[in-house]
Amino acid sequence: MIWFLYLAICNDKSIYTGITTNLKRRENEHNSDNKLGAKSLRNKRPIKIVYNEEYNTLSQARKREIEIKKWDRENKIKLILQ
Repeated sequence: MIWFLYLAICNDKSIYTGITTNLKRRENEHNSDNKLGAKSLRNKRPIKIVYNEEYNTLSQARKREIEIKKWDRENKIKLILQ
């Protein structure tokens, strides 16, 4: 199974980092009222996934997610723009 690390821009211009196996489904979950999206994003909708990386395992994707979540906004923007 392929895992995706993704970065999403929120309505308030913040950047959210997450992982999923299906980018389109996850973006829809974050933007819907069905409570499947991240609770922290409910007041920041809509979100738009603007960057992703593919990984072969959940552990690889999770490791990268943890790494990127420690970054400041400037470094996340550089990653998105590369």
